[in-house]
Amino acid sequence: MSHRMSRLAAAAASLLLSVTVLSACAPETGASSDPVPSSSGAATSAPIPTVTASPTPTAPVEIPDDCRAILTAPVLAELDDVPLNDPAFGPSGLQNDGSLICVWRDPAADTSGLITTITYVSRGPALDLLNGLADEEDFTCYTPDGGTRCEKTWENETYPVTDGRTLFWRDGILIDTQFSNLAPAGYTSAIVTSVFG
Repeated sequence: MSHRMSRLAAAAASLLLSVTVLSACAPETGASSDPVPSSSGAATSAPIPTVTASPTPTAPVEIPDDCRAILTAPVLAELDDVPLNDPAFGPSGLQNDGSLICVWRDPAADTSGLITTITYVSRGPALDLLNGLADEEDFTCYTPDGGTRCEKTWENETYPVTDGRTLFWRDGILIDTQFSNLAPAGYTSAIVTSVFG
């Protein structure tokens, strides 16, 4: 093979690798509201579009410091009786690294609750994480609100309830929520609106 052909083959392989690494998952099929968890836990298959870089923000996005202030009144109403950031569950609230951990869970409950971590994650590691969840764990991903969102629900192994995880990444911020038997409608969308406007 000639030197020129080798360079062309290497360029094509590099392009294919770039497209694979930057691929997102299924396109958004509806409005950017949170899905209702299903009991099947099955992810839907859809074509995987190429992710394009979000425009660089003019000013860095800041992580909020208040777990209640990032939610809307309807979401807070659904969480009205659920304790927030009980010390029984370890670190919560604003962390030394600037991240925010919100733990909505009653220590007396066997499984019901949700934990959201909002942290700074650069684009490369974020896309590696989201693509890994899509490729290896059958998460459904799409690109709403100028970012990339991946989600999945499944049946709890011990209790007859639905567990799940929803992640949203945009402009260097990752919102990662894991839940069990507690999925307020519009929860992630409320946080996205609060953080990014």
